Amino acid sequence: MISYVKGRLEYIGESYIIIEVNGIGYKINIPSSTIEKLPSLRSELKMFTYFYVKEDEMSLYGFLSREELTMFERLISVSGIGPKVAVGILSTISPQDLCLAVITEDIKTLSTAPGVGKKTAQRMILELKDKIDTVETLQSSVDDSRLRENNVSQEAISALIALGYSRIDGTKAVQAVFEEGMTVEEVIKAALNKLAIF
Repeated sequence: MISYVKGRLEYIGESYIIIEVNGIGYKINIPSSTIEKLPSLRSELKMFTYFYVKEDEMSLYGFLSREELTMFERLISVSGIGPKVAVGILSTISPQDLCLAVITEDIKTLSTAPGVGKKTAQRMILELKDKIDTVETLQSSVDDSRLRENNVSQEAISALIALGYSRIDGTKAVQAVFEEGMTVEEVIKAALNKLAIF
């Protein structure tokens, strides 16, 4: 119903902001990770929004990018995850990391979010795996901050791709075997062994 809200940023709270549009202030719930990315008060701001309607509640949830909004919509499609839990997850884990965690079935990472235990993490993997676009996942795995900061991981993944493996399989294998201090050759060897049993 409300795809986005564009106006002047009037207030920044702990978990929400107020944007004024033509004299009307819209309260928009946001992930806490968004707060540090906001411009200064009185600045022009555009938030992509999701209008949540329930019997006793109407709320707006806002995100700085369409990618975050899309991930939010996917999260609330999982049984047992409502908008507040979904915002909590996105406050803790970026959309890129979420994509990668779901694809690689990384329950540990998913369980770091508030309100997400082992069973919920398993349900997220089960229900989201088919909904994550392969191209998007490839991009997110390349952009993943942990791998971006680690040249050894990147080189190992590139080598596996050159050997004919897909980027997603290469990323998954490297993440599974990588440890600090390993050389590129050691990572490739261990990843190849891992790929043999996938």
